[in-house]
Amino acid sequence: MTDSLPDLSVGIAWCLAWGEEIKPQFNREILQQMRKAMLENQQIPEEVQSIVEGVRELEDLKFPDTLAELKKLTEDYSSLWNSKIGLIYGGATKIKQYVFEASKLPDVRGGSALLDRINLVDLPAFFGKHHKDQKSVSISQWLSEHFPGLEAALIRELIIYSTGGNILAFCPAAFVDHLCDAIEKRYTWETLTANSCAVGDCFKFLELRLGVLPDTIDENCFWLEKYRQNRNHHLLEAYYRQPDVSDPKEEFKNRKSFNELVTKLAIKFNQRRSGNHTENRPSRRYPPMFETHPYLVRDESGRRSAIAKIDEIASQPLVSEALVRKKIVGQIAKDETLKDDLPPWFTELELGWQPTGIKIKSWVAEFKDYLEKEENSQQKDKYYSECRDPKCYQPKEAGTVRELGNVCNGFIAYIYADGNNMGGYIQKEVKTPQDYQKFSQDILKATEKAVYYALSEHLRPHQLKNLTDPDIENKNGDWIHPFEIITIGGDDVFLIVPANKALEVAKTLGEEFEKELLKASGYNSDQTYSSKKVHRCHGDNLPTGNNQCELSMSTGVLITAEKTPIYYAEKLTNQLLKSAKERAKVLRKQGYYGGTIDFLTMKSVTMIASSIKEFREQGLTKEVGTQKLRLYAAAYTLHEIGGLLKAVQALQDANFPRSQLYQIRSLLERGKRTAILNYRYFSSRLTQGKDALKQDFEEVWCSAKTNDGIIAPWMYEDGKRDPEKPENPYYETIWRDLVDLFYFSEKTNTDSSKPSEQTTEANQ
Repeated sequence: MTDSLPDLSVGIAWCLAWGEEIKPQFNREILQQMRKAMLENQQIPEEVQSIVEGVRELEDLKFPDTLAELKKLTEDYSSLWNSKIGLIYGGATKIKQYVFEASKLPDVRGGSALLDRINLVDLPAFFGKHHKDQKSVSISQWLSEHFPGLEAALIRELIIYSTGGNILAFCPAAFVDHLCDAIEKRYTWETLTANSCAVGDCFKFLELRLGVLPDTIDENCFWLEKYRQNRNHHLLEAYYRQPDVSDPKEEFKNRKSFNELVTKLAIKFNQRRSGNHTENRPSRRYPPMFETHPYLVRDESGRRSAIAKIDEIASQPLVSEALVRKKIVGQIAKDETLKDDLPPWFTELELGWQPTGIKIKSWVAEFKDYLEKEENSQQKDKYYSECRDPKCYQPKEAGTVRELGNVCNGFIAYIYADGNNMGGYIQKEVKTPQDYQKFSQDILKATEKAVYYALSEHLRPHQLKNLTDPDIENKNGDWIHPFEIITIGGDDVFLIVPANKALEVAKTLGEEFEKELLKASGYNSDQTYSSKKVHRCHGDNLPTGNNQCELSMSTGVLITAEKTPIYYAEKLTNQLLKSAKERAKVLRKQGYYGGTIDFLTMKSVTMIASSIKEFREQGLTKEVGTQKLRLYAAAYTLHEIGGLLKAVQALQDANFPRSQLYQIRSLLERGKRTAILNYRYFSSRLTQGKDALKQDFEEVWCSAKTNDGIIAPWMYEDGKRDPEKPENPYYETIWRDLVDLFYFSEKTNTDSSKPSEQTTEANQ
């Protein structure tokens, strides 16, 4: 959704030529001539030639190894030392609170689309980077009314990145506070209730290469020599030390770069977001809030006073103004024809606020554009392979969660994925503004392609059937895209997909993300690992442990009923993501840099009363005699997820009676021997598929550690996976997950209604 940006050196030269005052030190025509000349490699105006030369010298500046060299640099490049440039960082905060406060999918889609539009369209428009489909000058008018003079000082080459819900950009030093205030105000102006935060600071131009420096360079200045002498001090260790780096000079150089400036802004961002005072700016201590009287009617979210009841919408919702904005933006994102012809229910409200004339495009529309590209024709054919009728080549976006649930018997899955080790990679590898720009573009490109590929690989358009709810029963027979992309923000992804394809989509998403980054330069890792120590699923297709991508994704997947409230599902999915990330951190100590997935199947909303972690520790961890049993094995590596899906297929091929699956599951907590004996009893009675079950479940998952035996359905763990936090040995099992996934398989188990076999107990 973003175009490649020109060289940032143009923006840096612009700020240097503008100066540190509101009024530029050169005529603005000269500044524009300089900008054009740099972009088109033409003759630089004589007045600003020295400035452009200084910027180019900054790019090739050698890092000073001693304090004397540093001091000499400040003297040799006095213009770069005495001039300042503004750097701002900002964006939306508490995004999930704003997006998921609504209970219905169209409102969630609208909230997400509105934030995306502000971040990807409005804020770049501050800098003159107008969207290709923009047909109005509303942003310019808004800036001229509220922040006169700001737009004239900004150009598109100042933007470092504007993705993932945040913006990082340069600006002339005098406009730092104005630009930060404009960013915060734009979010509130458009959404009314979304929280946002923006901070900035002025830095010396030399600091763009050497990190934060004191105002005076003298013998008291802390530099590489003093770091070498005090390297083991606990404060310096916390600030400078990095994993896999042992050279003090490299540690110091990795920190003393442009990255240190961004870190300073990130700290200021957290302080302002928490309500702390910011000098020379209005307080953010009291974020937007619309209180309601206890006797007034509230909107359907129950948070704000209702202003109207919309009879034209089937559910006749009560809406507040904040909710109205979500609904109209959600409708425009879903049906792009509405942008020029707003529905009567909206125009009759006469709010005094209008959606901008910018084409608000949903992520599903972006997915369709992806399929139309020539290089993706194979994915397009695969995606539409079950939709042969030409009239069906135009499936619509799902209007409600119930329509998505129609794909898989009323069950859906929430997928929340987020990048691993992003901060560590930035600290070690991203050292200049140009690096930040490239990194941001590479991550967004890889994430978008991975999402679109995973969806087209495993999902197919679905024809709605058997809908009985009054507001959607007229849609029976319609074709829909069987997914919803809530957001793609940098390395952050939130999807809703059919329950029976959730793990396939999540697995492919993680794999393709790494493959796309490996195609770009600079993301390969020379780190190797022992596959048999990292992956619990062994077999012929065990990864080699070589050629890893340094960055990966962890994913939380919640499989649940369509009636589960979206805000509650998001909360649980976030917990699963954190669990997957914890597993990734543990495995990283063993050299594994790949992705991880944690998932949970929840058929009842009241299944979990507290957190997932407590549920597993208290409900799924047992002490039977001297044995510690974990009735779960999550989280999994991507390879293990593949093995898990193969094991489910083996159970299907074996036509394993569902009643017997449930019996073995209920016997797990009675002890290791009881479960083993009953599994062997039931599996021995199978009339087909025994070899596949042995090959894809017993041998690859449940091999004994000390002999050639099989301890299915258990796996032994020695408790030393995390060397920093060793545990006592325990047994764990994937059986519960197999049973849950078996329920959502496409193949119906014809033996599931057979009477239960007699349970066989082992002698204790």
